[in-house]
Amino acid sequence: MTESTPDATTAADAQAVTEALAGLRRSIDNIDAALVHMLAERFKFTQEVGRLKAAHGLPASDPVRESVQIARLRGLAEESRLDPAFAEKFLGFIVAEVIHHHEQIASTGVHDTIPGDR
Repeated sequence: MTESTPDATTAADAQAVTEALAGLRRSIDNIDAALVHMLAERFKFTQEVGRLKAAHGLPASDPVRESVQIARLRGLAEESRLDPAFAEKFLGFIVAEVIHHHEQIASTGVHDTIPGDR
């Protein structure tokens, strides 16, 4: 009976897996960075919307717009093979934050994107 020891092929396979994981993780990290930058850009526009709404006495929330956006995002998610329920939850989280920003802008006239950053 021979003992089981890692051979050169096993070591090479382990190295290949480690390298593949590192490459995939770099790609994920790049996408995460892009998401953060895209969200920052999105919030710049939604803050402008909040200022415009506040200046004209419009409500922070727009349920009709939100419903349209949810339906649109669910469709995009389906086309992209992403769980539409997840996409809706993700948009819901973003919209809740946007509404919070709009309420803050309406009540104070200011919204800091970074707490304490003035």
